[in-house]
Amino acid sequence: MTIRMLGTSWCGDCARSKAFLTHHEIPFEWTDIELDDQAAAEVERLNGGRRVVPTILFEDGTVLVEPSDEQLARQLGLD
Repeated sequence: MTIRMLGTSWCGDCARSKAFLTHHEIPFEWTDIELDDQAAAEVERLNGGRRVVPTILFEDGTVLVEPSDEQLARQLGLD
């Protein structure tokens, strides 16, 4: 499964989601939108022009925005 997480280095929710995925040994690709203009534009496109992070994209086309650990677990079939 390919997971892309778009966020920022200072975002607490990003750190929590990264820790969750790492703890469950789920591989993911991290992109800091402050360092990548294309990723920032993608976040804005997906969130009605707003930079809301983390924005997490899954291989099946699902997008979770600022998900709780419970939402991530459900999406990944860990619940």
